[in-house]
Amino acid sequence: MSPQPTAPPTRRGSAGHFLRGAARVLAAAGLAVDAYLHAHLAERYDAISSSISQGTLFRIEAALAALAALLVLVWRRLPGDLFAASVAVGGLALLLVYRYVDVGELGPIPNMYEPIWYGEKEATVVVQAVAVLATLYLLLVRPQGRRVH
Repeated sequence: MSPQPTAPPTRRGSAGHFLRGAARVLAAAGLAVDAYLHAHLAERYDAISSSISQGTLFRIEAALAALAALLVLVWRRLPGDLFAASVAVGGLALLLVYRYVDVGELGPIPNMYEPIWYGEKEATVVVQAVAVLATLYLLLVRPQGRRVH
């Protein structure tokens, strides 16, 4: 039995491929800007500390966001997409929690409550929200595997 010919790519397949590529670029861009902003602001927050300073936590966020941006662009696999989504969702959630809730000091983590908005914080919320939406799209709209005939 000879293999059946495969149909040429459909418009839907091309559109899906384009949308996934666009989502990857948006996710990576959001995470890269997040990484830059956290690295840029870290020194400003070094004085806020318990066992670990808020500046150090910002540097860790910057490193995780940079790695996530790289993975979502280069590796293009489910674990990388999950990691990127986790960094984006976690970063956005923590920013919003510490904006609206005075959590206090948690063990080695200082009290990071900051009930104000300013330019860099607003930009971070926007880019993290973009990264969240883009990575969630990547997780929810998975490409269908190729059929073997």
